[in-house]
Amino acid sequence: MLKKSVKACKGKSLPIWGKIRRLPRQSKPTLAGHPTIASGKPQKFHLLPRAAYLCGLTPHSTMEKTALYDIHVQLGAKMVPFAGFDMPVSYSGINDEHLNVRENIGVFDVSHMGEFEVEGPNALALLQYVTTNDVASLYDGRVQYSCMPNGNGGIVDDLLVYKMADDKYFLVVNASNIDKDFDSISKHNEKFGCKLNNISSTMSLLAIQGPKTTAALQKLTDVNLSDIPYYHFKIGTFAGLPNIIISATGYTGSGGFEIYCKNEDAVHIWNAVFEAGKDSGIKPAGLGCRDTLRLEMGFCLYGHDIDDTTSPIEAGLGWITKFNKDFVNKDIFEAQKKDGPKRKLVGLELSDKVIPRQHFEIFDMSGEIKVGEVTSGTMAPSLGKPIAMGYVDAAFAKVGTQLSISIRNKMAEARVVKMPFYQVQ
Repeated sequence: MLKKSVKACKGKSLPIWGKIRRLPRQSKPTLAGHPTIASGKPQKFHLLPRAAYLCGLTPHSTMEKTALYDIHVQLGAKMVPFAGFDMPVSYSGINDEHLNVRENIGVFDVSHMGEFEVEGPNALALLQYVTTNDVASLYDGRVQYSCMPNGNGGIVDDLLVYKMADDKYFLVVNASNIDKDFDSISKHNEKFGCKLNNISSTMSLLAIQGPKTTAALQKLTDVNLSDIPYYHFKIGTFAGLPNIIISATGYTGSGGFEIYCKNEDAVHIWNAVFEAGKDSGIKPAGLGCRDTLRLEMGFCLYGHDIDDTTSPIEAGLGWITKFNKDFVNKDIFEAQKKDGPKRKLVGLELSDKVIPRQHFEIFDMSGEIKVGEVTSGTMAPSLGKPIAMGYVDAAFAKVGTQLSISIRNKMAEARVVKMPFYQVQ
């Protein structure tokens, strides 16, 4: 998620932020016997580190906790408020975790993400109308990246659509948008009469990413993981537990799987995954490197690169916007595609070792004419140079165009480049 959604701003967060969930999580399982947990050790709380703000994390007065919260604290994670949850932003450091995902295995707790079930004979018709992609092209075991238009030419959220059966779908949405998304779908559902179920408070989600993931996780399941293509899933036994969703929809560009389970099974699965990967360089990974990994791949982050004011055509998401059906805002997006958007989301590389951040202004090469604004930026750990995404006037969106970005009252040279920034080996 296509989430966010690291999965970092307007409410603000990573694929992944918004209103605090109203329903409490189920009681957490005991951590007795966990090799890294010392029972009775007081919980540690950290001030919000600078990296958290740079990822778009924001403080909240009331925090919810995932089923793995105690493990994160005992492992020494820097915990930060994120989309209403106390979440790990880093353990050994963002750069170290980032490079480990690229080379070995990193494990992310992204249980703050939202999950909905849509059931009934009109489930397909409802999802065809509220999302931009062609849900009719899905078959059982297939996943689709899509977005929900807001009726005004913007985006409610980006999401994943899983086809479980002809009359049943499973949606994964960004954490900060759970209430907003459910309300939006429910409003349109008045015409379709489907059964909608928000199961977010009962589910945990681990994203296990990196080139050594398949070999390590194969020890835990009789499902042939090599037979699960990108954006497909299977349901099977994993770590001795039945009916686990094993999905290949990573947000990092380094391969891997997502494991959906009940909250009460999260600690068991976490322990089993780390045991299986102990000889493969496995490490826990926080939301900080999830953001840098997705940015190197040019993946959009809701609240930064897409939001209620941006269209999928402007954001380069025309490939998930299909006009062979009727859907919310179809006319607006079809006109944009025909005439061309006035602005476009582009990738930018900087010459100097300075980091552009969200809302930094983009100018033409002379530095006199403002042509856009940065939406995301970082020092790319895999590349050793600053990169960014941002919207610029369409006339300045061509690859190779020289621009400048205002950073701390100085102009930094930038060049429009093709995304992804990082080429998967």
